Amino acid sequence: MQPGFSRMLQPMATRGQNLDITSLISQRAASVQRFALFSGIPLADCIKIISSAQEKHFSRRQTIFFEGDPIRHIVLLLSGCVKVTQFSQNGQEVILRLNGPGEMVGMLGLHAKGNHSSTARTVQMATALVWEAAHFEAVSERYPLLRRNTARVLEQRLHELEERFREISTEKVSPRLSSELVRLLTQVGKRVNDEVEIGLSREELAQLTGTTLFTVSRLLSQWELQGIVSARREMVLVRDVPALMALSQGD
Repeated sequence: MQPGFSRMLQPMATRGQNLDITSLISQRAASVQRFALFSGIPLADCIKIISSAQEKHFSRRQTIFFEGDPIRHIVLLLSGCVKVTQFSQNGQEVILRLNGPGEMVGMLGLHAKGNHSSTARTVQMATALVWEAAHFEAVSERYPLLRRNTARVLEQRLHELEERFREISTEKVSPRLSSELVRLLTQVGKRVNDEVEIGLSREELAQLTGTTLFTVSRLLSQWELQGIVSARREMVLVRDVPALMALSQGD
């Protein structure tokens, strides 16, 4: 656990001191109902579930937890982007997953015990709801829909990992990279006029797709000449989404 983490947690009631706490929690509950974790859960129950959470703000490139840390908190991302990584024996960092708004970071909360098997670090400024791990597990037992949704999220993540494993094992780098960018469009992309901004560096894209920085740079340069993307230092701007999707499908 990062030093001072508990002291950095800010209770939801301290935000907007002139707002009534009940109204504030109700607004937050209404906003999280669109997330998969709260699918089908009545507003009244959402209010009870999130009333025990605290709101936390993370700065850019801040570590939420390190691999090997005890699991003490359950984190639901409200805004921003978090990368979950592991290091190989030779020290090479690999991105296992990117988490966007509405997604849980790290342990899903079914069995919130033991230690983290990965490191979580923000890619950009982020806001999250944070529960004590033991309390979230108790809440999950109290609300079966929450537990069901947690299991469904886990199932979806496993499916995504299987898909990415298949891509790395069977596909060339070009369709792998384009497929990953297509996934990122809805996961962490920000629409700017008719274009979509993906706030990842070329190195992070290489870590995410199991290839080299050189290969990612070469492909992005090719696609930039075709008007599909525009690559910046720590961001890729997708200019032609249909063309990118065609690349991912091998067209």
